[in-house]
Amino acid sequence: MENLKEFLKKELKKPSRKKILNFIDDFRALPCRNNLCKLARIYRSDKVTGHNYTPHYQNHLKKFKNKRINLLEIGGVGGYNDPYLGGNSLRLWKRYFPFGKIFSLDLHDKSALEENRIKIFCESQADNDFLTRVSSEIGDLDIIIDDGSHYNDHVIATFKLLFPKFKDGGIYIVEDTQTSYWENYGGDSKDLKNPKTMMNYFKSLTDSLNYSEFLQKDYTSSYFDRKIISIHFYHNLIFIYNGNNNEKSNVVTNKWN
Repeated sequence: MENLKEFLKKELKKPSRKKILNFIDDFRALPCRNNLCKLARIYRSDKVTGHNYTPHYQNHLKKFKNKRINLLEIGGVGGYNDPYLGGNSLRLWKRYFPFGKIFSLDLHDKSALEENRIKIFCESQADNDFLTRVSSEIGDLDIIIDDGSHYNDHVIATFKLLFPKFKDGGIYIVEDTQTSYWENYGGDSKDLKNPKTMMNYFKSLTDSLNYSEFLQKDYTSSYFDRKIISIHFYHNLIFIYNGNNNEKSNVVTNKWN
């Protein structure tokens, strides 16, 4: 197999070589289409080779396995300015979700990597107007993965904008949260209560799960109070579930909006 890949690398131009290599990967993936860890290795996704994300993804996303979903991965294309390099994670998702439509966005033009059920937009996640247009074009979103710039302010702003675009039952995922502690990404390792870091922002949302217990008669619930039903933290990875957080307190009887 490696000899064949080396031959293709020498003899074929990038577009043709890419198509043949993709076909080989797809063929190898057929027997393990239900095992996300094995698929990630076949498609050379850093979600398994550089991180230990895929076991968590398998656990949280298996409910979408054979459904007609829309998945948006911010960043995650890879390959930088080479138009034919990257797309590994997108093809991983396409294989794992056989009825899903996979969308992504990247700073560089990656349209050469598009294929059936994969569409890639070219723009920065820092452009809120662009994100709004993209979400409108896609329609209902079931899964959003932020593997973009990893700048703390970008991650927080993108979440605030896109989480309300979900239909009930969606899952919002933030990868590589280690930058919450890195100053060059707007993080902070010294003040672990700094509200500007993504970790502290998402930790603050855990109170939303229990807003029905607040002893404030004039408290007005926020969108996140009403729509976040669970948050799961892992090493460098967060899953936020969308739904209807309408469970009442069995003690507090005060009424508010």
